[in-house]
Amino acid sequence: MKRRDFIRTTAIAVPALRLFPADLSEITRMSLPGKIEKRSLGRTGEMLSMIGFGGILVKDATTEDASELVNLAIKNGINYFDVAPSYGDAEKKLGPALEPYRKNIFLACKTGERRKTGARAELEQSLKNLRTDHFDLYQFHAVTTLEDVDTILGKGGAMETFLEAQKEGKIRFIGFSAHSVEAAMALMDKFSFDTILFPVNYTTWNAGNFGPQVLAKALEKKMGILALKSMAKGPWPEGISHSKYPKCWYEPLTEQDDIRMGLRFTLSHPVTAAITPGEVELFKIALNVSDSLLPLKDDEIQLIKEKGLKGTPLFKYASS
Repeated sequence: MKRRDFIRTTAIAVPALRLFPADLSEITRMSLPGKIEKRSLGRTGEMLSMIGFGGILVKDATTEDASELVNLAIKNGINYFDVAPSYGDAEKKLGPALEPYRKNIFLACKTGERRKTGARAELEQSLKNLRTDHFDLYQFHAVTTLEDVDTILGKGGAMETFLEAQKEGKIRFIGFSAHSVEAAMALMDKFSFDTILFPVNYTTWNAGNFGPQVLAKALEKKMGILALKSMAKGPWPEGISHSKYPKCWYEPLTEQDDIRMGLRFTLSHPVTAAITPGEVELFKIALNVSDSLLPLKDDEIQLIKEKGLKGTPLFKYASS
């Protein structure tokens, strides 16, 4: 059996999270030679690869290409896969590719439905598409408004389906992804979620004041923190074609050193895993740099802060 190296750091008070970098005292880390580091997922007891596989990677792929990409991910130590019905045919491509590995991976899925009936129908179809009898994590997808929050958690809302499905053994953990601070904070105030999937990006953090307050609350509640947009540069500049990266609605980081720095910023926080953009080329670069994603040093912290402040954030939060 290979030697496992468990790494723990010293304790930190939650408010210090604003003073980047927060340390990783709330995260258990496990490294194996030649494999991507694994990190603990909040209070769930699960250990996930710190690089996640976004299902949109296999959207419109051939069956053979989807299997090849999943095999590559597994070979590198990835055990965290996340998909959603809104990613075109990704579920149908990912299901067969993951089937041989299902018992050894953590499979997350989402629903954009806000009402009970719609959420049930989408859950059952996703289970069928992905050839599984349960999801390790099921999430409310892209919650943005307070109206969404009220609908999800209200009478006849999608949460009723989630709780029923959890009792049926079709869902293990319950989480959400959000694209606004207001929605994320409201959801965490009103329900004891297991996980949050949220943008953690050096530009949104520094220039948009978007992220610190959400991570602080999630950490206080001992939730598993999963990250989006680590490899985002910013909005596409006006007049610039993004035909090379059709699955990216934002301009991604594309150079290896920039991608490494973006991932290191995110993973220097108490984040379990970062999901890469949906472009295979960028995913492979993330794999290539995965063995060098060390916490940022003091001089690097200042440099990335200055770089972030000069950028245009994808998301902003104006606190009152």
